[in-house]
Amino acid sequence: MRIRNAKSPGFTMIEIAISLAIIAFALVAIIHILPFAMGVQRDNREETIINQETSILLNAIRNGDQGLDDLTNYVVAITNTQTFYLPSGRPAASVVYGYTLTNSTVGPPPPALPQQMSPEFLITNGFRIVGLLSTPKYYPVYAPGKQPAVFEGFYSNHVVATVRAMSGSASDKVPQSNASVQDMAFAYRVICEVMPYGSGNPLAPYSSAWNPDWTNYTFYPNAADSSWRYNYFRYAQNLQADLNEVRLLFRWPALPNGGLGKRGRQLVRAVTAGPLQPFPNPPINPAYTLYFVQPKTFVRAQ
Repeated sequence: MRIRNAKSPGFTMIEIAISLAIIAFALVAIIHILPFAMGVQRDNREETIINQETSILLNAIRNGDQGLDDLTNYVVAITNTQTFYLPSGRPAASVVYGYTLTNSTVGPPPPALPQQMSPEFLITNGFRIVGLLSTPKYYPVYAPGKQPAVFEGFYSNHVVATVRAMSGSASDKVPQSNASVQDMAFAYRVICEVMPYGSGNPLAPYSSAWNPDWTNYTFYPNAADSSWRYNYFRYAQNLQADLNEVRLLFRWPALPNGGLGKRGRQLVRAVTAGPLQPFPNPPINPAYTLYFVQPKTFVRAQ
C-alpha cells in the first residue's frame, strides 16, 4: 500500500511581516521606557544615600562630635563665604575661606586670586570638619569695651561642604585610592546653617519666634509670681538661649569638574538642645574659629 505524506502548511511572507511589525512595536516601547526606568532606579538610590548621609551629619552637628576622623575620607572641601553687614542691613565686605585636606585659602570672592592660610589649619581630622560645619549662620558684632554694648553689625556665614558619599557602593570607598574611581563616585554638596531658635532676624538674633501675648499670668494675682509663670518670659530667658536650629540643604550630584547637577534637592531641619560654643573661646580669628554644640540633658529636678 502506498502512503502519502501529509503536507504541513508554513508561514506566509505576510504573516512573517506582521509578526516582525508586532515585535518591533514592542521593542520600541521597551527601549523607550528603559531609560526612564533606569533614571527612577538611580534617583531612588541617590535619595536613599542622602537619607543615610543626613543621619550621620545631623547627629555629628547636634551632638558636637569631635572624634569622627573617618570624615576626612569623604569631605573633599569646605568653603565659608563670610559677609559683614552694617546695622542698616547693607553688606559692607565679603571674604571666602576655603579648606581642603591639603590646602587652605582666604580671599575675596572670585575671580580674585585667594591667598594661602596657615598650612596648620587643614581639614585633617573630624574635630575641624564638624567645627566648621557648625559655624553659626550669623552672629552679632559689638564695639569692644563699651557699656552699654554698641551694636556694630553682624557677620553672615554661608558654609558649603562637598562630600563624597559615605554610604552606597563599597567599590569607591576607602581603601580605594584610585583618583578616577573616586571622581566617578556619587558626591553631593550640603549647605549647613546653624542659627538661634528665634525669629530668624539677624538684627535681633535672639528675639522670640513666639507671640509675646502667650501667657497665663491672669491666673496668678501676685505680680512676682506672675512674672515667673509668664510663659513667654520663661521661654525667652531659659529655653531659647539653649536652642539652635540646624538646617542642612543637600544638592546633588556634585560633578568632577566642580559643577553641580540638578537632579536632587533636599532640606532637613532639626533643633539642638544645647548652646553653641566657639573654640577657642573667645574667638581669635574667623578663619580659625570652630563651633560645637554643647548638648544638654533635661531631667526633672529632684
